[in-house]
Amino acid sequence: MDRPGQRMMARAVTEAVHTGEHLLVQAGTGTGKSLAYLVPALATGKRVVVTTATLALQAQLVNHDLPRLVEAAAPVLGRTPTFALLKGRHHYACRARLEPGAADDDDGLFETDTQWLGAAGKLVQQVTRVREWAAEETDTGDRADLDPGVDDSAWRQVSMPARECVGAARCPFGEECFAEAARAKARQADIVVTNHSLLAVDLLSGRHIVPEHALLVIDEAHELTDRVTSAAQAELNAEVISRAARRLRSFVPDKLRDDVEGSADLLERMLDGARPGRLERLPEPLYDALFLVDSAARAALDALGGEVGPEEADAVKRNQAKQGLTGLVDTVERLLEQSDRDVAWVAQEDRRPPALNVAPLSVSAALGSGLFRDRVVVAASATLALGGRFDTVARSLGLEVDYGRTPETGDVRRVEPPVIDDDDDKEPPAVWRALDVGSPFDYPKQGILYVASRLPKPGMSGLSEAAQRELVELVTAAGGRTLGLFSSRKAASTAAEALRAQTDLPVLLQGDDSIHLLVRRFKEEPQTCLLGVASLWQGVDVPGDACQLVVIDRLPFPRPDEPLTAARSKAVDDAGGSGFMAVSVPAAAIRLSQGAGRLIRAAGDRGVVAVLDARLHNARYGEFIRRTLPPFWYTTSPDVVRGALKRLGGTAET
Repeated sequence: MDRPGQRMMARAVTEAVHTGEHLLVQAGTGTGKSLAYLVPALATGKRVVVTTATLALQAQLVNHDLPRLVEAAAPVLGRTPTFALLKGRHHYACRARLEPGAADDDDGLFETDTQWLGAAGKLVQQVTRVREWAAEETDTGDRADLDPGVDDSAWRQVSMPARECVGAARCPFGEECFAEAARAKARQADIVVTNHSLLAVDLLSGRHIVPEHALLVIDEAHELTDRVTSAAQAELNAEVISRAARRLRSFVPDKLRDDVEGSADLLERMLDGARPGRLERLPEPLYDALFLVDSAARAALDALGGEVGPEEADAVKRNQAKQGLTGLVDTVERLLEQSDRDVAWVAQEDRRPPALNVAPLSVSAALGSGLFRDRVVVAASATLALGGRFDTVARSLGLEVDYGRTPETGDVRRVEPPVIDDDDDKEPPAVWRALDVGSPFDYPKQGILYVASRLPKPGMSGLSEAAQRELVELVTAAGGRTLGLFSSRKAASTAAEALRAQTDLPVLLQGDDSIHLLVRRFKEEPQTCLLGVASLWQGVDVPGDACQLVVIDRLPFPRPDEPLTAARSKAVDDAGGSGFMAVSVPAAAIRLSQGAGRLIRAAGDRGVVAVLDARLHNARYGEFIRRTLPPFWYTTSPDVVRGALKRLGGTAET
């Protein structure tokens, strides 16, 4: 299949490598963008790092695309290029934690008979199985290679989060470390595949985790700023402090350990009475509690002394105790500082203790200073041109709009590299280019975008009766074959009840079974409807007749009371702009585009994206969001769309 967009993208990547000009490229579904950047990447003869947002794309690159590509490239290059997968430390079993007595065992759990029934017994059995697997079977220690797998709670007992790892030089198992072995392999590979989260940690820690490279390809680039924000976010609750206190056992005087534990009790009492939401300034009782945590943790840190060599007794546990306290002090100090650059809030979630969170108001400055230095960056996604323009995404990545050339209404802005005085230590702004290579799909002929413009504005209580009637009529006309993407579990459940009550169609609801099994049934069983929330908006790939209708109940705006959204919107408002238009509308446009992208997955696909939110047609920002979506044929006529669905259903059945 000839893919002009793929060839156009490959040429642009090659040009970027030669000119040093960074590239933002929008490549629609079906373009084949993986090969469009992998082929010119291999041709550079230099190390390339590819980062993805999802495990599915990571697996596709490592298990499918790269093995075939390096085999095809070997005769041309005169050698077989190598590639490696690099993940965060917590994905690998930790040799130190696998030692008997090394896991978090404050209640003597792992001294219990492994046949003890119940959740604790299951946990012990799973940890024991991982220990045997690590000792006898695996060369990688990668959780993905453990089959069958284990629960998250069991894996936490045998893995080491990066923030708690003491480092190979200070660990008696450093030379045998699975994570270090993966890093060593990556340092020798031509192409390194990693994920946005590890890239974010690398940026925030000064770029010493991911090996040096000449070209960085950021696939699924629309997800990057959220992953960097998450990596820069810190959480503090009583359990975090208590865990740090327990690790001090036998290393500091009891009084110092009790002081740390006591500060956890005080913080817990303060948080129990705190109102969930953003803290523009810390209330005095909460400030005092944090000050006490800080004082107790610093005193214990002083008592712990310096680093302990790997040859000394209890080296791992002692260094881990120091590492945990250091992270605790850093988080508390950040909260006490109450910087305008950070957003702090109280979070209260089901089945979790209340916690304090702190995250950066913006990550664009961090990205601008660290992302584009000493390498060429290619950022690719099916959703980069928001409202038809690249400026919004460019700013979020830390790029200056004045130094980019973008295809807007046929006008290309060309920019010369900026001149910086020799005496000026400031890094010159990154020069970049944006390109939209389109899609091989004929969206206006393959798909319809229908907006139910006569429906009332969606409320907060779920799916209205009018929206339920519209949904039932659409699904009936389609004969099932529907993927329903909803803004809340309540709305999805209401939709499922309505369809089950008023049709004979099989209805699958997220939560009834694993996502993998639900999607498989949806693919294999004709006339089935699959309804769900967050995790179905991306990654569901169902080409063919099984999915001919994608229904979206409302525009997926972030919650206005979500602390980061609220803080970022207020910052724009205070600067004289519109926080809603600058923050919430672009976020909704990206999410809606990802959801609508579930419809057309192959050249022969036909169908309808139906949005049950009249604001997409009536509101002033509706056109901006529609320009972000694939260019489907557009209608607000219910009769037209029901007729089209009936014809599609009839075609599918013959």
